[in-house]
Amino acid sequence: MVEGTEGTAPEHNRIPHPLDPGELSSARVYDYLLGGKDNYDVDRDMARQMLSTAPELKTLAWFTRGFMRKAVEMAADAGIRQFIDLGSGIPISPNVHEVAREIEPSAQVVYVDYDPVVVAHCEALLAGPPGISALLGDVRRPLDILDKLHDGALIDLDKPVAITLVSVLHYVMDDEDPAGIVAAIRDRLAPGSYLTITHGSSDSDPEILRILTGTKDTPAQVCFRSTPQTEAFLSGFELLEPGVAPVQQWLRPGLPDTRMVMLGAIGRKP
Repeated sequence: MVEGTEGTAPEHNRIPHPLDPGELSSARVYDYLLGGKDNYDVDRDMARQMLSTAPELKTLAWFTRGFMRKAVEMAADAGIRQFIDLGSGIPISPNVHEVAREIEPSAQVVYVDYDPVVVAHCEALLAGPPGISALLGDVRRPLDILDKLHDGALIDLDKPVAITLVSVLHYVMDDEDPAGIVAAIRDRLAPGSYLTITHGSSDSDPEILRILTGTKDTPAQVCFRSTPQTEAFLSGFELLEPGVAPVQQWLRPGLPDTRMVMLGAIGRKP
């Protein structure tokens, strides 16, 4: 079980070390794929290795970002005014607060990440305007995060909140209890809250899966899962259409398939 429910979460030696340019970072790999500049040689090397096999990964990164934007818009349109971006990664526009505040300028947004360097980026680039905050927290300890949000008066958990877990859960290993993490979050949320996830699919191209095994025992280690396994994470939520589906299917018809399949889903707590 994750800490904050019972016991202590396994570490797998994957807690990032501050300012270590020689250690692979999933946040910086993703930043590179999105065209950002906050990455190092080790991150670029991994990204280029992936792109040499699947050059469409940059496109998929933007499909995933587009899905995140749509999910935030849907939550804001539904009247939600509080947003938590768990495992936020290095800021790159459009960020959650930019999307939410296009619809509701008073939206409260908290960015949470377990990498202190990422949090520093968030504090520098995002946390200036009132109602936008950055918090250091490990998603494997969800109740610790929720307690900090409550104690710091950053989020009112008695009111609906929209949580994004974009490309986060496949970095949580099976023995770190990803289903328990989501359940712990779900049980603290008010009715009407939204949970958005994206998750790498085990139905992706085998060559891509082979490349990604090279990240074992690093902060970028992945565990891709099937569609039924991903859907099970949203137990207790009402799934919005089209359910658990490749992220491009959420955006518009005619977008190309990609050999790496990134599943997207949005659930509403009844």
